[in-house]
Amino acid sequence: MSSFIFDENTLRSFTESVFLSIGCSQSHAELAADVLLASDLRGIDSHGVARLSGYVRLWEKERINASPNIRVVHETASTATVDGDRGLGLVVAPFAMQIAMEKAEKYGSGWVSVRNSNHFGIAGYHALQAVAKDMIGFAMTNASPLVAPTFTTERLLGTNPMCYAFPAGNFPPVVVDMATSAAANGKLEIAQRSGKPIPEGWVQSNKGDATTDAHALKAGGSLLTLGSDREHGSHKGFGLSATVDILSAVLSGANYGPWAPPFVAFLDPLPNLPGEGIGHFVGAMRVDGFRPVEEFKQHMDNWIKRFKAAKPITEEQPVVIPGEPELEAEKERKIKGIPLVEPVVEDLNELADRLGIAGLPV
Repeated sequence: MSSFIFDENTLRSFTESVFLSIGCSQSHAELAADVLLASDLRGIDSHGVARLSGYVRLWEKERINASPNIRVVHETASTATVDGDRGLGLVVAPFAMQIAMEKAEKYGSGWVSVRNSNHFGIAGYHALQAVAKDMIGFAMTNASPLVAPTFTTERLLGTNPMCYAFPAGNFPPVVVDMATSAAANGKLEIAQRSGKPIPEGWVQSNKGDATTDAHALKAGGSLLTLGSDREHGSHKGFGLSATVDILSAVLSGANYGPWAPPFVAFLDPLPNLPGEGIGHFVGAMRVDGFRPVEEFKQHMDNWIKRFKAAKPITEEQPVVIPGEPELEAEKERKIKGIPLVEPVVEDLNELADRLGIAGLPV
């Protein structure tokens, strides 16, 4: 499949224009674009500008509020609950992380749950905000129910990503950013666009059988949790996903489990919802609340060096530290540009025509 290469500034300007055209303020448009571009730069193509039309469709269905009144609705010294007023999660989650970091500055740690929000992009973006302040960052979110827990074919959970980000000294931060499903739904979307099969263990059919069909969800199938099946530890993936769902939504007052609103606009939320929107959970902990920062960073560097020196199974593939592939992608794409496959470019230019803004140059 053919692809086009765009420089970062071109995509950033285009993305800001899309958000401005639906009524976002300049600051919100810039922030939302920054979150999406961070994903594309880090090689996580499923959560970057390819998602733009999805946000616009939700706005058209009045499920996203382009000018939200984001506010704290419950608070203690080190915790808070934020109501996102149906805003872009790309904007709501950074608001919550800022509160978490401010609380951590004063009290050593800060924890914020969020309700009434929407898809927040990559969890790593939010967790890394804390790393810049010598803090350990946490970010997680629940999501549209596409994942079946162990022993069922019923979709009850989202891909429910979680991220932990740790500062280091001479090395880049260690960033553990992962879905709690065997694969993120965005990877299925990439396979669908490229017409390729998916690995066995990502998805099951509507009868619970293994399948490599990237379109299986459209036929009633479901994503699988980490581990894929009981014999390979899917109950552990179920447990991790449940943890994200509870912290993000049950704790905050958002919708949880099968009631989490779908990201796709052509599916309406279920009736009799128990909460508001989808939920996030973010946190920050000051490293110096435990030991001196430089001491911690020295030992983080030592940890990284030891793991990178581990004897590989094959010389061609050394141990990869969490966050390394994304960092390498970012270095390369800042120089060479960001690739977008042809169907994504066509979708974005159709979106531009609808909104009456300039499209991407092809």
